[in-house]
Amino acid sequence: MKFSLYQECYKLGHKKIVWIAPLVLLVLMVITGYSIGYNRSRLLMATCYDAPDWIMLIIVVVGATTFSMEFQDKAILTLLYKSPNQVNVYLAKYLVMLGYVLLLHGIAIIFTLGLWGLPLNSRVPWSTIYLYHQPLWTNMLTTAVVNVLTTLFIVSLVFLLSCLINSTAVVTSVSLLMVFMGQFISSSFLNVNRWSSVLRWNPFNMINLTRQYYNYATYFDTSHLENFQLLIGTFSYTWLFVSLGYLIFRKKRF
Repeated sequence: MKFSLYQECYKLGHKKIVWIAPLVLLVLMVITGYSIGYNRSRLLMATCYDAPDWIMLIIVVVGATTFSMEFQDKAILTLLYKSPNQVNVYLAKYLVMLGYVLLLHGIAIIFTLGLWGLPLNSRVPWSTIYLYHQPLWTNMLTTAVVNVLTTLFIVSLVFLLSCLINSTAVVTSVSLLMVFMGQFISSSFLNVNRWSSVLRWNPFNMINLTRQYYNYATYFDTSHLENFQLLIGTFSYTWLFVSLGYLIFRKKRF
């Protein structure tokens, strides 16, 4: 496992997109700050200037190019040859992506602290009580933690699609479509009132987890699930997609 982790860290560290992504994230956060409005500082600070959505976008692109491209150009064969078993290769990729997800969220928090000191929006004290009767700094950290879980769900979905489809472009496109259209797809399912109590547990609905945390009143009407229920569903689907992805990966012919 150590060798597989080293290989994955080495490869990820030599991808240009990995180092460009934080700069892209900063630019998108600044644009969000200007577009949302000067007086919406509490929302911007609690959500790290909408970093959760931008991080999911980055992770889809990085995750697809990390895994699917290796299938496409047959580079995966070298990794399998050097590793004692397939599970090490698969889990190493997932663990390295987890590390990168945590890194991006840490960077987003640092950027938020820096942007707070600039005249981009009205300056609000971090001790201000906001969501769930908690101070802003608690809301920011909780949003980051919740979005780590949501992003890992997205990673598991990307890996599953990568095992099914050997085209990086297709995997990236389908994953982005699911991330940004999942809410509307889920809402369409829930319009079927007869089965809404069951259909509300569809995987597309779990993408609402982070957004519902910081905007409960709006997104509860869309998801029809409590925060804790969305959390359980996200955990369950993440485990399911990781397991299915590995089973397909293990039986895949290269």
